[in-house]
Amino acid sequence: SKMVPTTDKGRFYAFGRVFSGTIRTGQKVRIMGPNYLPGKKEDLFIKNIQRTVLMMGRYTEAIEDVPCGNTVGLVGIDQYLLKSGTISTSTVAHNIRVMKFSVSPVVRVAVEPKNASDLPKLVEGLRRLSKSDPCVKTYIEESGEHIVAGAGELHIEICLKDLEKEYAGIPIVKSDPVVSYRETVSEESDRTCLSKSPNKHNRMWMKAEPLTQECTEAIEEGEVGVKVDPKKRARILCDKYEWDLTEARKIWAYGPETTGPNVVVDCSKGVQYLNEIKDSVEAAFQWTTKEGVLCQENMRACRFNILDVTLHADAIHRGGNQIIPACRRVIYASQLTGRPRLMEPVYLVEITCPESAMGGIYSTLNRRRGQVIAEEPREGTPLTTVKAYLPVMESFGFTADLRSHTSGQAFPQAVFDHWEIVNSDPFDADSKVGKIIKHTRKRKGLNEAIPALDKYFDKL
Repeated sequence: SKMVPTTDKGRFYAFGRVFSGTIRTGQKVRIMGPNYLPGKKEDLFIKNIQRTVLMMGRYTEAIEDVPCGNTVGLVGIDQYLLKSGTISTSTVAHNIRVMKFSVSPVVRVAVEPKNASDLPKLVEGLRRLSKSDPCVKTYIEESGEHIVAGAGELHIEICLKDLEKEYAGIPIVKSDPVVSYRETVSEESDRTCLSKSPNKHNRMWMKAEPLTQECTEAIEEGEVGVKVDPKKRARILCDKYEWDLTEARKIWAYGPETTGPNVVVDCSKGVQYLNEIKDSVEAAFQWTTKEGVLCQENMRACRFNILDVTLHADAIHRGGNQIIPACRRVIYASQLTGRPRLMEPVYLVEITCPESAMGGIYSTLNRRRGQVIAEEPREGTPLTTVKAYLPVMESFGFTADLRSHTSGQAFPQAVFDHWEIVNSDPFDADSKVGKIIKHTRKRKGLNEAIPALDKYFDKL
């Protein structure tokens, strides 16, 4: 379930629990990663375990074999596992489910080495970092930056310190923390959007509309996700979230990454050859929901309805290279006409403090757009617990600020809670969202203005 760094640089103990049977030194085992499917070969390694060790606090004890029910550290399989996986000797074993974390990595920092010659060390260090902490994501942006994403300011800080001292061992330059946003639409598109394919022989009509908060969360939790049986899913969507039953049966895809909280729904009637372009539409939809039109952030809570499609009778003229660009443009157009908005991540902050320090807390929260939602005195103690929502963007330096205003008496604890729509117009360059978008686009090396609707919207 987790990788524990060892004393020699760069090697890890794979730490986990034995669920059944006995694990021995030198045993030949199947190492199944998170993408392994029984009977397939992908994400599967067959290797020997070099040593089994017991983790005793900071020491490790070498041991012959470990029976089930105990935790164990394994040596020699760290390079075959990314973060977690299932190890078994049986050829028909299924994976144990991958651990889900309630926090999502929303704070990102770009890192680069101080001396350019140290780049390979940094890349290696990042790989080790992402192995040892299941909650960190490390990836490379399209602009070529190395991004480390974590759960909060403190988490990132510790990760970078580990990276500098332990994993890479080189001096690192880090950017200011950046918050990831999501893009959404706030109402149904004000017109039906049309796009033509590059050869002008295929046309798509589409509208965007927002999904309700409850429905979005149900998709994210998997209640009406990809894995649910389509008929059951349609039933739930129809009864609980007031969808039309025929439309609920025609959800083509979820995105981004086939599981996200956006859907594309086929609302068209009697279109010829429609199922032939389904793959192309899905591909375009996955791509677009990963990079929305405002500032190329993921989309969230959008539903795109395909209203009508006219396709060329000849199969050559409606291939992926014609349909994907058309579909991508029509999705962008319908996002732009549906009053697009940005969503920002919001922390739930719990602050424990004595009565006397309440004033300082309120003033600090008000300055940072926080909303207090509950205040509970703890019985039998002079302390009070304050719960508040605080936008992640405002949370940098919040701890230090709070401590200085309450002379160190308040203890904040933040955990990611939900996404909230920022209520200001993205097209107004001086509004808050306008500035965020401009800054984000500049960072990603895009043109600073949001693209005009004419770029995506075609006349009949």
